[in-house]
Amino acid sequence: MNTNAESAVLHFYSSKNILVVALISIAYLLLSFVLIGYRPEQLFLILLFCTFYFASRPTRKFILAFSIFIVYWIIFDYMKAFPNYRYNTVHLADLYDTEKKIFGINYNGTKITPNEYWLRNGNTFLDVMAGFFYLTWVPVPLMFAIYLFIKKRKDFFYFSLTFFLVNVIGFIIYYSYPAAPPWYIQQHGFEFIQGTPGNTAGLSKFDHFFHSQVFKSIYAKSSNVFAAMPSLHSSYPLIVLYYALRNRLGIINFLFALIMCGIWFSAVYTSHHYMLDVCAGICCAITGILLFQWLAQKNKLVQSFIDKLMQVTQ
Repeated sequence: MNTNAESAVLHFYSSKNILVVALISIAYLLLSFVLIGYRPEQLFLILLFCTFYFASRPTRKFILAFSIFIVYWIIFDYMKAFPNYRYNTVHLADLYDTEKKIFGINYNGTKITPNEYWLRNGNTFLDVMAGFFYLTWVPVPLMFAIYLFIKKRKDFFYFSLTFFLVNVIGFIIYYSYPAAPPWYIQQHGFEFIQGTPGNTAGLSKFDHFFHSQVFKSIYAKSSNVFAAMPSLHSSYPLIVLYYALRNRLGIINFLFALIMCGIWFSAVYTSHHYMLDVCAGICCAITGILLFQWLAQKNKLVQSFIDKLMQVTQ
Protein backbone atom coordinates (compact mmCIF):
# COMPACT_ATOMS: atom_id res chain seq x y z
CA MET A 1 0.00 0.00 0.00
CA ASN A 2 1.47 3.40 -0.96
CA THR A 3 1.78 6.32 1.41
CA ASN A 4 -1.22 8.22 0.02
CA ALA A 5 -3.45 5.16 0.33
CA GLU A 6 -2.28 4.52 3.88
CA SER A 7 -2.92 8.15 4.78
CA ALA A 8 -6.44 7.96 3.32
CA VAL A 9 -7.23 4.82 5.32
CA LEU A 10 -5.89 6.35 8.52
CA HIS A 11 -7.95 9.48 7.93
CA PHE A 12 -11.09 7.41 7.20
CA TYR A 13 -10.66 5.46 10.44
CA SER A 14 -9.25 8.34 12.44
CA SER A 15 -9.55 8.29 16.21
CA LYS A 16 -11.60 11.48 15.97
CA ASN A 17 -14.19 9.85 13.72
CA ILE A 18 -14.39 6.77 15.93
CA LEU A 19 -14.68 8.86 19.10
CA VAL A 20 -17.40 11.16 17.71
CA VAL A 21 -19.51 8.26 16.43
CA ALA A 22 -19.05 6.37 19.71
CA LEU A 23 -20.08 9.36 21.82
CA ILE A 24 -23.15 10.07 19.67
CA SER A 25 -24.17 6.40 19.84
CA ILE A 26 -23.78 6.20 23.62
CA ALA A 27 -25.61 9.50 24.12
CA TYR A 28 -28.50 8.29 21.95
CA LEU A 29 -28.80 4.99 23.82
CA LEU A 30 -28.64 6.66 27.23
CA LEU A 31 -31.17 9.35 26.33
CA SER A 32 -33.49 6.76 24.82
CA PHE A 33 -33.25 4.63 27.97
CA VAL A 34 -34.09 7.62 30.18
CA LEU A 35 -36.99 8.85 28.04
CA ILE A 36 -38.69 5.73 26.70
CA GLY A 37 -36.67 2.74 27.90
CA TYR A 38 -34.42 0.41 25.95
CA ARG A 39 -35.76 -1.32 22.85
CA PRO A 40 -33.92 -3.55 20.35
CA GLU A 41 -34.64 -1.13 17.49
CA GLN A 42 -32.38 1.44 19.11
CA LEU A 43 -29.38 -0.87 19.07
CA PHE A 44 -30.22 -1.91 15.50
CA LEU A 45 -30.22 1.76 14.44
CA ILE A 46 -26.79 2.30 16.01
CA LEU A 47 -25.36 -0.83 14.39
CA LEU A 48 -26.81 0.17 11.02
CA PHE A 49 -25.36 3.67 11.23
CA CYS A 50 -21.92 2.49 12.36
CA THR A 51 -21.77 -0.23 9.71
CA PHE A 52 -22.56 2.20 6.91
CA TYR A 53 -20.33 4.90 8.35
CA PHE A 54 -17.21 2.75 8.56
CA ALA A 55 -17.79 0.29 5.68
CA SER A 56 -16.67 2.54 2.82
CA ARG A 57 -16.70 6.11 1.59
CA PRO A 58 -19.85 5.66 -0.54
CA THR A 59 -21.77 4.08 2.35
CA ARG A 60 -20.58 6.84 4.70
CA LYS A 61 -21.93 9.49 2.33
CA PHE A 62 -25.17 7.54 2.05
CA ILE A 63 -25.81 7.24 5.78
CA LEU A 64 -24.84 10.85 6.44
CA ALA A 65 -27.33 12.00 3.81
CA PHE A 66 -30.06 9.75 5.19
CA SER A 67 -29.42 11.00 8.72
CA ILE A 68 -32.20 13.48 7.99
CA PHE A 69 -34.64 10.55 8.08
CA ILE A 70 -32.91 9.07 11.14
CA VAL A 71 -33.39 12.33 13.05
CA TYR A 72 -37.06 12.35 12.04
CA TRP A 73 -37.50 8.78 13.31
CA ILE A 74 -35.81 9.59 16.63
CA ILE A 75 -37.99 12.66 17.19
CA PHE A 76 -41.11 10.65 16.36
CA ASP A 77 -40.00 7.87 18.71
CA TYR A 78 -39.32 10.30 21.56
CA MET A 79 -42.86 11.64 21.32
CA LYS A 80 -43.76 8.65 23.49
CA ALA A 81 -42.09 10.45 26.38
CA PHE A 82 -44.19 13.58 25.85
CA PRO A 83 -47.79 12.57 25.05
CA ASN A 84 -49.64 15.48 23.48
CA TYR A 85 -52.67 14.99 25.73
CA ARG A 86 -50.59 16.37 28.61
CA TYR A 87 -50.45 19.78 26.98
CA ASN A 88 -53.86 20.31 25.38
CA THR A 89 -57.37 18.90 25.52
CA VAL A 90 -57.98 15.91 23.27
CA HIS A 91 -60.65 16.54 20.64
CA LEU A 92 -63.24 13.78 20.54
CA ALA A 93 -66.91 14.62 19.96
CA ASP A 94 -66.29 17.99 18.31
CA LEU A 95 -64.08 16.49 15.60
CA TYR A 96 -66.50 13.61 15.06
CA ASP A 97 -69.45 16.01 14.76
CA THR A 98 -67.59 18.28 12.33
CA GLU A 99 -66.67 15.27 10.18
CA LYS A 100 -70.31 14.19 10.10
CA LYS A 101 -71.48 17.72 9.31
CA ILE A 102 -69.09 18.21 6.37
CA PHE A 103 -68.63 14.69 5.00
CA GLY A 104 -71.61 12.86 6.50
CA ILE A 105 -73.42 10.21 4.45
CA ASN A 106 -77.17 9.56 4.68
CA TYR A 107 -77.45 5.83 5.25
CA ASN A 108 -80.73 4.07 6.08
CA GLY A 109 -82.22 7.30 7.32
CA THR A 110 -79.25 8.19 9.53
CA LYS A 111 -76.32 10.49 8.90
CA ILE A 112 -73.03 8.71 9.52
CA THR A 113 -69.35 9.44 8.91
CA PRO A 114 -67.47 7.91 5.96
CA ASN A 115 -65.60 5.71 8.46
CA GLU A 116 -68.87 4.34 9.79
CA TYR A 117 -70.12 3.77 6.27
CA TRP A 118 -67.08 1.67 5.32
CA LEU A 119 -67.21 -0.14 8.65
CA ARG A 120 -70.62 -1.43 7.60
CA ASN A 121 -69.92 -1.87 3.89
CA GLY A 122 -66.38 -3.13 3.66
CA ASN A 123 -65.32 -6.34 1.96
CA THR A 124 -62.31 -8.64 1.78
CA PHE A 125 -60.97 -7.13 -1.43
CA LEU A 126 -60.92 -3.63 0.06
CA ASP A 127 -59.47 -4.98 3.34
CA VAL A 128 -56.50 -6.49 1.51
CA MET A 129 -56.08 -3.55 -0.86
CA ALA A 130 -56.11 -1.05 2.00
CA GLY A 131 -53.48 -3.06 3.85
CA PHE A 132 -51.16 -3.17 0.86
CA PHE A 133 -51.53 0.56 0.26
CA TYR A 134 -50.81 1.31 3.92
CA LEU A 135 -47.67 -0.83 3.79
CA THR A 136 -46.22 1.48 1.13
CA TRP A 137 -46.07 4.65 3.22
CA VAL A 138 -42.53 3.93 4.45
CA PRO A 139 -40.92 1.98 1.56
CA VAL A 140 -42.09 4.30 -1.24
CA PRO A 141 -40.65 7.56 0.18
CA LEU A 142 -37.41 5.78 1.16
CA MET A 143 -36.99 4.08 -2.22
CA PHE A 144 -37.70 7.35 -4.00
CA ALA A 145 -35.16 9.07 -1.75
CA ILE A 146 -32.55 6.44 -2.64
CA TYR A 147 -33.25 7.03 -6.34
CA LEU A 148 -32.79 10.79 -5.92
CA PHE A 149 -29.61 10.28 -3.88
CA ILE A 150 -28.09 8.23 -6.68
CA LYS A 151 -29.38 10.23 -9.64
CA LYS A 152 -30.05 13.78 -8.48
CA ARG A 153 -28.27 14.62 -5.25
CA LYS A 154 -29.57 18.18 -4.87
CA ASP A 155 -33.17 17.08 -5.41
CA PHE A 156 -32.57 14.41 -2.77
CA PHE A 157 -31.85 17.10 -0.18
CA TYR A 158 -34.80 19.18 -1.35
CA PHE A 159 -37.04 16.13 -0.98
CA SER A 160 -35.68 14.95 2.37
CA LEU A 161 -35.68 18.43 3.94
CA THR A 162 -39.23 19.03 2.68
CA PHE A 163 -40.21 15.68 4.20
CA PHE A 164 -38.64 16.74 7.50
CA LEU A 165 -40.31 20.17 7.43
CA VAL A 166 -43.76 18.69 6.74
CA ASN A 167 -43.31 16.40 9.73
CA VAL A 168 -42.34 19.32 11.95
CA ILE A 169 -45.51 21.13 10.88
CA GLY A 170 -47.52 17.99 11.57
CA PHE A 171 -45.92 17.48 14.99
CA ILE A 172 -46.71 21.08 15.97
CA ILE A 173 -50.36 20.50 15.09
CA TYR A 174 -50.35 17.20 17.03
CA TYR A 175 -49.45 19.11 20.19
CA SER A 176 -51.66 22.10 19.44
CA TYR A 177 -54.67 20.00 18.53
CA PRO A 178 -54.61 16.47 20.03
CA ALA A 179 -57.26 14.40 18.28
CA ALA A 180 -58.63 10.89 18.62
CA PRO A 181 -58.85 8.69 15.51
CA PRO A 182 -62.19 7.28 14.37
CA TRP A 183 -61.46 3.79 15.74
CA TYR A 184 -61.09 5.29 19.22
CA ILE A 185 -64.62 6.71 19.08
CA GLN A 186 -65.91 3.39 17.76
CA GLN A 187 -64.37 1.50 20.68
CA HIS A 188 -64.42 3.96 23.58
CA GLY A 189 -67.02 6.57 22.73
CA PHE A 190 -66.36 10.19 23.67
CA GLU A 191 -64.61 9.46 26.97
CA PHE A 192 -60.92 10.37 27.13
CA ILE A 193 -58.85 7.44 28.38
CA GLN A 194 -55.26 8.37 29.07
CA GLY A 195 -52.61 5.94 27.90
CA THR A 196 -54.84 4.10 25.44
CA PRO A 197 -52.59 1.73 23.46
CA GLY A 198 -52.29 1.79 19.69
CA ASN A 199 -54.78 -0.20 17.67
CA THR A 200 -54.74 -1.73 14.20
CA ALA A 201 -58.42 -0.86 13.69
CA GLY A 202 -59.52 -1.89 10.17
CA LEU A 203 -56.02 -3.09 9.31
CA SER A 204 -56.60 -6.05 11.62
CA LYS A 205 -58.63 -7.57 8.76
CA PHE A 206 -55.48 -7.60 6.62
CA ASP A 207 -53.58 -9.39 9.40
CA HIS A 208 -56.43 -11.85 9.84
CA PHE A 209 -56.66 -12.58 6.11
CA PHE A 210 -52.94 -13.40 5.86
CA HIS A 211 -52.71 -14.97 9.33
CA SER A 212 -50.00 -12.46 10.21
CA GLN A 213 -49.26 -9.79 12.80
CA VAL A 214 -47.78 -7.22 10.44
CA PHE A 215 -49.90 -4.26 11.50
CA LYS A 216 -50.32 -5.47 15.06
CA SER A 217 -46.54 -5.27 15.53
CA ILE A 218 -46.44 -1.80 13.94
CA TYR A 219 -49.26 -0.21 15.93
CA ALA A 220 -48.17 -1.77 19.20
CA LYS A 221 -45.27 0.72 19.00
CA SER A 222 -47.45 3.72 18.22
CA SER A 223 -45.95 6.92 19.63
CA ASN A 224 -49.27 8.61 20.35
CA VAL A 225 -52.83 7.46 19.78
CA PHE A 226 -54.15 11.03 19.93
CA ALA A 227 -52.13 12.26 16.96
CA ALA A 228 -54.65 11.65 14.21
CA MET A 229 -54.89 15.24 12.99
CA PRO A 230 -53.28 15.76 10.52
CA SER A 231 -52.78 12.45 8.71
CA LEU A 232 -49.08 12.51 7.85
CA HIS A 233 -49.66 9.19 6.09
CA SER A 234 -51.58 11.34 3.61
CA SER A 235 -48.80 13.92 3.40
CA TYR A 236 -45.93 11.64 2.42
CA PRO A 237 -47.18 10.32 -0.93
CA LEU A 238 -48.05 13.85 -2.03
CA ILE A 239 -44.47 14.97 -1.35
CA VAL A 240 -43.21 11.99 -3.35
CA LEU A 241 -45.53 12.77 -6.25
CA TYR A 242 -44.54 16.45 -6.30
CA TYR A 243 -40.82 15.70 -6.57
CA ALA A 244 -41.46 12.89 -9.04
CA LEU A 245 -43.34 15.32 -11.26
CA ARG A 246 -40.50 17.83 -10.92
CA ASN A 247 -38.12 15.15 -12.13
CA ARG A 248 -40.41 14.12 -15.00
CA LEU A 249 -40.40 10.42 -14.21
CA GLY A 250 -43.01 9.65 -16.82
CA ILE A 251 -45.30 6.70 -16.22
CA ILE A 252 -43.93 6.16 -12.71
CA ASN A 253 -45.79 9.33 -11.75
CA PHE A 254 -49.08 7.53 -12.40
CA LEU A 255 -48.01 4.80 -9.97
CA PHE A 256 -47.16 7.39 -7.32
CA ALA A 257 -50.53 9.08 -7.92
CA LEU A 258 -52.33 5.74 -7.54
CA ILE A 259 -50.47 4.99 -4.29
CA MET A 260 -51.29 8.47 -3.00
CA CYS A 261 -55.02 8.09 -3.67
CA GLY A 262 -54.93 4.54 -2.30
CA ILE A 263 -53.39 5.69 0.97
CA TRP A 264 -55.91 8.51 1.29
CA PHE A 265 -58.79 6.08 0.80
CA SER A 266 -57.26 3.44 3.08
CA ALA A 267 -56.74 5.93 5.91
CA VAL A 268 -60.51 6.50 6.00
CA TYR A 269 -61.58 2.97 5.10
CA THR A 270 -59.59 1.43 7.99
CA SER A 271 -60.88 4.04 10.50
CA HIS A 272 -57.42 5.38 11.22
CA HIS A 273 -58.32 8.86 10.04
CA TYR A 274 -61.27 11.09 9.30
CA MET A 275 -61.61 12.81 5.95
CA LEU A 276 -60.73 15.98 7.86
CA ASP A 277 -57.43 14.40 8.95
CA VAL A 278 -56.62 13.47 5.35
CA CYS A 279 -57.42 16.99 4.15
CA ALA A 280 -55.24 18.43 6.90
CA GLY A 281 -52.41 16.09 5.88
CA ILE A 282 -52.72 17.28 2.28
CA CYS A 283 -52.61 20.89 3.47
CA CYS A 284 -49.51 20.15 5.56
CA ALA A 285 -47.76 18.69 2.54
CA ILE A 286 -48.65 21.64 0.31
CA THR A 287 -47.61 24.12 3.02
CA GLY A 288 -44.30 22.34 3.63
CA ILE A 289 -43.51 22.10 -0.09
CA LEU A 290 -44.24 25.77 -0.75
CA LEU A 291 -42.47 26.94 2.40
CA PHE A 292 -39.33 24.95 1.70
CA GLN A 293 -39.22 26.09 -1.94
CA TRP A 294 -39.45 29.68 -0.75
CA LEU A 295 -36.76 29.18 1.91
CA ALA A 296 -34.43 27.42 -0.53
CA GLN A 297 -34.73 30.33 -2.94
CA LYS A 298 -34.80 33.29 -0.56
CA ASN A 299 -33.00 32.28 2.64
CA LYS A 300 -29.20 32.32 2.47
CA LEU A 301 -28.82 30.16 5.58
CA VAL A 302 -30.93 27.41 4.02
CA GLN A 303 -29.04 27.70 0.76
CA SER A 304 -25.74 27.47 2.62
CA PHE A 305 -26.96 24.46 4.61
CA ILE A 306 -27.94 22.63 1.43
CA ASP A 307 -24.56 23.45 -0.14
CA LYS A 308 -22.74 22.03 2.89
CA LEU A 309 -24.81 18.86 2.75
CA MET A 310 -23.90 18.53 -0.90
CA GLN A 311 -20.20 18.93 -0.09
CA VAL A 312 -20.26 16.33 2.67
CA THR A 313 -21.89 13.72 0.43
CA GLN A 314 -20.07 14.35 -2.86
